[in-house]
Amino acid sequence: MHILQNISLQSYNTFGISAKAKHFCEVSNIEELKNVFSLKEYPTKFVISGGSNLLLTKDIEALVIHINIKGISIIEEDNDYVILKVMAGENWHEMILWTLENNYGGLENMSLIPGKTGTAPIQNIGAYGVELKDHFVSCEALHTETLEIKSFSKEACKFGYRDSYFKNEGKGKFVITSVNLKLTKTNHILNTSYGSIEEELLKKNIKKPSIQDISNAVITIRQSKLPDPKEIGNSGSFFKNPILSKEEFLVFSSKHPEAPFYKISDTLFKVPAGWLIEQSGFKGKRLGDAGVHKKQALVLVNYGKATGQEILNLAHTIISEVRNKFGITISPEVNIIR
Repeated sequence: MHILQNISLQSYNTFGISAKAKHFCEVSNIEELKNVFSLKEYPTKFVISGGSNLLLTKDIEALVIHINIKGISIIEEDNDYVILKVMAGENWHEMILWTLENNYGGLENMSLIPGKTGTAPIQNIGAYGVELKDHFVSCEALHTETLEIKSFSKEACKFGYRDSYFKNEGKGKFVITSVNLKLTKTNHILNTSYGSIEEELLKKNIKKPSIQDISNAVITIRQSKLPDPKEIGNSGSFFKNPILSKEEFLVFSSKHPEAPFYKISDTLFKVPAGWLIEQSGFKGKRLGDAGVHKKQALVLVNYGKATGQEILNLAHTIISEVRNKFGITISPEVNIIR
């Protein structure tokens, strides 16, 4: 493990923002992670993983620690289920492809979500009707002060919509080192009702889909709507879909009966942020090199040399216009470093 100085973070964040780290190192095992957090000469530390849920608006005046701890192992299984231990540095999508090769079901709807596995619990990532918490058993995390490894149950993680203990009370106190996931080996529970999955399966004349078929459908849908970060800088969905109470939803739907929505429960309704942004006139809009993607209004993009602050300014403008037009406040999903 080597400590480097004045390192560009452009290749370490999917927005492609050219911020710099004053100090930088990469860790490939837990002992290295403990060692780097024990270094008193670097009092301020900043952890980065896949950089797929991150907007840098300035240089990082700290020791940036890149998590690259790899490994997938089976820690428990029977005839019906398997529990996997996935280390934090494993690429999320590549890990899902591995599960599919082994006929382990449950994560297929979350195919092609960018980022590393260790950051998945922080955000409680999800897509097409499935969230991480649906298959989460526990995770292990390093306490940054005591350097002890602590295990967190699903309950301890306090999962919410794109939310968790690690985004709130635990923020900055822990670094997730591994995640345990429970997946099916037989009698896979297929979720095809959300979004365009059924439509995509029909296009391919698939009437009895496998978990691989669902993954392929999700990949096709995502690739048709979302830009590849390797081609154009972005962090996927920039905003959360707002969740309204029944009273708020009834007021909103009476004014905008054409608006799409998803019923979460008898008292909660989700409205697509992408629809709100598109109806506010931002789909495909560009301000310099910061813009809104032409196919998916939920995605903000860097067309080349946009700064993080320019992208953040665009986000603030969108939030303000959506609030003025619909009376709904949307909020960023990404982690913004100001």
